[in-house]
Amino acid sequence: MTWGVYGGFLAMMVLLAIVPGPDSMVVLKNALSGGARGGASACFGITVANTLQATAAAFGLGAVITRAQPVFETVKWLGIAYLVVLGCQALRGAWRGDYNAADGSRRTRPSAFRRWREGFLSNITNPKVLVLYLSVLPQFLIPGVTTTGDALLLGYTVAAAGAVWQVLLLLLVHRVRDWLEQRRVRRTLDGVTGTVLIGFGAALAVES
Repeated sequence: MTWGVYGGFLAMMVLLAIVPGPDSMVVLKNALSGGARGGASACFGITVANTLQATAAAFGLGAVITRAQPVFETVKWLGIAYLVVLGCQALRGAWRGDYNAADGSRRTRPSAFRRWREGFLSNITNPKVLVLYLSVLPQFLIPGVTTTGDALLLGYTVAAAGAVWQVLLLLLVHRVRDWLEQRRVRRTLDGVTGTVLIGFGAALAVES
């Protein structure tokens, strides 16, 4: 694989990373409720899941999963259900709007592991991520010439591009933290985030 081919792949992945998707919404949701640390925990979970899916695709496991229709459908519907649950949680927070009480109580504040788990599960159960690896990566691999190492490099590039974009999103949230802490703004963003997450789940459900 030449540097020119890799450069083209990298540019494509950067563009795909900045397109709003479930991963960005989950990071934003956790950044709003848990600050930079909360968002970073979710981002780390997403990156771990992305890396696992990239590894599976490079070694051919992803193709096996997509061909096993019952397994693929199970993963798909688990992902849909999880996105809807996360969306409902955000909408419930927007409806209640009791952020001062939630921020001041350790019992109601999700742990770092829970936020990591949200990011991990939202990505690992998203069949679009696996399909991305299986549909895009082969276009940059030449049978008999490229190696498993090349496939891993491309796969990990996808995960890295997503992680960099999510970190930039966290930095943006941190810079406007004071504005975001206003109750009206927070309720609006939670409402939008929840609606978008449920919308992603619905869109995934109607796709063949």
